Amino acid sequence: YYPLYRLVRLGLYRPNRFGTGEVYVGFSNYVDVLTGDEFIDALWITVRYIIYTVPVGLVLGLALALAAHRKLKGIKVFQTIFSSTVASSAAVSAVVFYSLINPKVGRFGDVEFLSLASSDSALRGVALSSIWQNLGLTFIIVLAALQVVPDDLLEAARVDGFGAIRRMTKVVLPLISPALLFLAVVLMIGAFQTFAQVELLTGGGPAGSTETLVFKIFQRQTPARISEGAVMSLGLFVLTFFVTMIQIVILNRRVHYANR
Repeated sequence: YYPLYRLVRLGLYRPNRFGTGEVYVGFSNYVDVLTGDEFIDALWITVRYIIYTVPVGLVLGLALALAAHRKLKGIKVFQTIFSSTVASSAAVSAVVFYSLINPKVGRFGDVEFLSLASSDSALRGVALSSIWQNLGLTFIIVLAALQVVPDDLLEAARVDGFGAIRRMTKVVLPLISPALLFLAVVLMIGAFQTFAQVELLTGGGPAGSTETLVFKIFQRQTPARISEGAVMSLGLFVLTFFVTMIQIVILNRRVHYANR
């Protein structure tokens, strides 16, 4: 808890422009920073990043897990391929996609929807690298959840006349909902903390269109701006905590647990 205490204390003092002295300003510094344009703009960019990555990542992971959850010869090869991105880091995924969608050297650099050179599309390009990196984790957890769904339950649903879609929505999804809830929370927290992809792919550009909250905090490591960075860090902590709690409370009502 000492680092948390230090952040709170740093937020109560405002250093001079040289970082050689500080003045106690109380919680007015928190109000100024957390209601300022820079924090709000960075928060909106981060929220958009979450919207781009979390739903798409969940749907793709679920689709791959369903495709690989079959008793076919050689299916283990595909399961290994689909889960392989879990071994890559954020830096590795960023470098891979830099070679693919960079407008100057990328093989698909002319795709306008993902172009890193445009402020309208750069965030989508960065989000794509996160989706790819997290796909392995999502696939593994969903596949593990699918493997514990009882076969006799699916067979009973089939005998009762449930088609493939009804079996999925009425039987499979409710049974694997705890795994989906876990993934939704983990992916959202990871999206809130995104930094490496932004730093390596765009450096926050173009025109600040990919400057997420963590990237903004990183820019405020100098002695003259560390107080502002501390306040932003605490704001990010509180936001992540409350959004996670709200997410768990809302989704938990729709999650099926076998012991209930």
